Amino acid sequence: MSNALTTRIENGIAELIIAKPPVNALDSNEWFELADNVDALGRNPEVRVVLIRAEGRGFCAGVDIKELDQHPDRIVAVNGGNYATFKAIHRCEVPVIVAVHGFVLGGGIGITGAADIVFASECATFALPEVDRGAMGGGAHLQRLFPVQKVRQMFFTGETVTAQEADRYNFIEAIVPKEQLRETALATAAKIAAKSPAMIRIAKEALNGIEDGNLEDKYRWEQGFTLQAYTSPDSAETRRAFVEKRDASF
Repeated sequence: MSNALTTRIENGIAELIIAKPPVNALDSNEWFELADNVDALGRNPEVRVVLIRAEGRGFCAGVDIKELDQHPDRIVAVNGGNYATFKAIHRCEVPVIVAVHGFVLGGGIGITGAADIVFASECATFALPEVDRGAMGGGAHLQRLFPVQKVRQMFFTGETVTAQEADRYNFIEAIVPKEQLRETALATAAKIAAKSPAMIRIAKEALNGIEDGNLEDKYRWEQGFTLQAYTSPDSAETRRAFVEKRDASF
């Protein structure tokens, strides 16, 4: 496992921790690694529930834009890693809880939107600045958190929504001070871990089956437009402007 990810298992609860300073932005290899770890935890008979959280300034800033600026050809690998990660979380054989703090951006939205239960710190903020990064994708997972029109407002503007503002949309189980986030999430994880593991695994599969539409197919549809966006000079300009810390010029 890379230095960006660590896992520990105790009393049926698997904690998967993202820690890659400064902003927990994962490169193409790390996204695939995250997917592989979630898949392995779901298959592990010792694991009854997974908790994904992060260390540092925020939960996850998404993909490593600097990697894509230097290696534009890696967009296919990044897309593949994102798809694999979000699918692994959504279809994990056991429930997946996320505990988010600080910024939840891009791929961080994908992780959160694919999960079963969401806890947030008082400092958590949510945004999907894909248009400003020359990419597409994430709308399908954002739409598991927010209603359609709010998703579009967030996608078109790239504006940030605070945990307090997001709370009215009812996808956050609880908002707590950052220092209480882990223990709050672990308390719910412990309740799940105390249940029959066979019944919980059946319940997870059953609940996935009654959702409207196919989440993975929706996200795959979006990813096709990321490749289309990458053929535009505007896409390269947004990434270059981000790396150079200036406003993009169109």
